[in-house]
Amino acid sequence: MHAVVLTGHGGLEKLQYRTDAPVPKAMPGEVLIRTAAAGVNNTDINTRIGWYSKAVQEATNSGGAVGFESVNDDDASWSGKPLSFPRIQGADVCGYVVAVGEGVSDDRIGERVVVRNMLRSYVEYRPYECWTIGSECDGGFAQFVVAPARETHCVDCDWTDAELASVPCAYSTAENMLHRAGVGAERVLVSGASGGVGSAAVQLAKRRGSKVIALSSAAKATEVEALGADQVLDRNADLVAELGAGSIDVVIDLVAGEQWPAFLDVLRRGGRYATAGAIAGPIAQIDVRTLYLKDLTLMGCTFQEDEVFANLINYIEAGEIRPVVAKTYPLRNIAQAQEDFLAKNHTGKLVLIPPGIAS
Repeated sequence: MHAVVLTGHGGLEKLQYRTDAPVPKAMPGEVLIRTAAAGVNNTDINTRIGWYSKAVQEATNSGGAVGFESVNDDDASWSGKPLSFPRIQGADVCGYVVAVGEGVSDDRIGERVVVRNMLRSYVEYRPYECWTIGSECDGGFAQFVVAPARETHCVDCDWTDAELASVPCAYSTAENMLHRAGVGAERVLVSGASGGVGSAAVQLAKRRGSKVIALSSAAKATEVEALGADQVLDRNADLVAELGAGSIDVVIDLVAGEQWPAFLDVLRRGGRYATAGAIAGPIAQIDVRTLYLKDLTLMGCTFQEDEVFANLINYIEAGEIRPVVAKTYPLRNIAQAQEDFLAKNHTGKLVLIPPGIAS
């Protein structure tokens, strides 16, 4: 089969397009999926360049194309354990079930499905443990992929394959932050609002009745407003000057970096901060007095409870959300897709299409 194989941590040269990769076989409890589309995500790039290693302190973009010299392979995966190579990446999978393993009904053959990106089957559903598809096991950057049957969801909707492939990683990450923070009809600040996760967070927060203030580049303000944002501020704005101290109930942050202290300043007393990313840089300063004197709650959000992904499927089938696909690429053009992703000139998702599959 055709597949993109990651041969080690590093730059774009570590991505090898192959036409002779072996087709995986569905083991007991698994299904074999013919991949129709696979979204591009920050975690794919972070994993490739080893950004999760504590030896790296720079923003993702600074090493996104060429990698980092300081990577420690021993802790360079999101789980903190060494990654095994070669690896087929791709956290987003949309496709069609073409075979099933032992213990899985043949009735599932032909289903159009998406795969939960944070897999719990392989760690026996232990709390706060999961495998990321495309990291701890092979993912969607290939014509075929296997996944646990019980974490492979049939979806009934009129979306394109590219639209469905935009959901698993970005939307579950966004929904998980909102779920963990208990977001309701409140004032919510979303950073990185034009990206895949940020645009999902805007839509999902609006679905919950929130008033959404989005941070984005000025050039993308109109597009972010179209997603449902009530107010769009420049990503480099003085947040206290623009919004006022203590004016925000919840911050949904994907950026971190130098602006991070301002997020705590604009939170009200008892406010909540949730994060699942740090693309502007993972190292930030905190005045602990702000934390405890304002009774703030800070939440790191990776592990997802089972209802998070199940809820997303319900939202899709009820017509309550719809992703924005900025552009699609043939799978062999993955390097260009990731370069465009790093350039941040788009709003929404970039999606790869394997050969032989109509877009």
